[in-house]
Amino acid sequence: MNESPSDRDVSFFKPHGTAMQGVVRVIKFILLGWLVAIVGFQFFAYFLEVSYSELLLTDLVFFNLPIQFWLSGQLLPLWFIILCVLFNIWMDRHTVQATEGSLRFRIKSVKGEDE
Repeated sequence: MNESPSDRDVSFFKPHGTAMQGVVRVIKFILLGWLVAIVGFQFFAYFLEVSYSELLLTDLVFFNLPIQFWLSGQLLPLWFIILCVLFNIWMDRHTVQATEGSLRFRIKSVKGEDE
């Protein structure tokens, strides 16, 4: 009940501590990678449509799907899943490194068992 206002001021935009700043930095890189893929594909499709390669949008097929459908409907969700897996791998390694120097369990010995 006696929480200070600073205890509740945890924000993505104002991270406190080096650990949270590292996590926020990685989250920003993941979101930036996803945004670049989405916007990059839109520019790629627009460039193919207005350039001499308009036929590529209608003629290219991948797994029996038109290339623009496959890129937007299959590759972008797959790219998001890959980014999530990379983030989880990073978080696992980051958590292990943060807890390496600490004791997680303390076992108290009984005097009669050590002898």
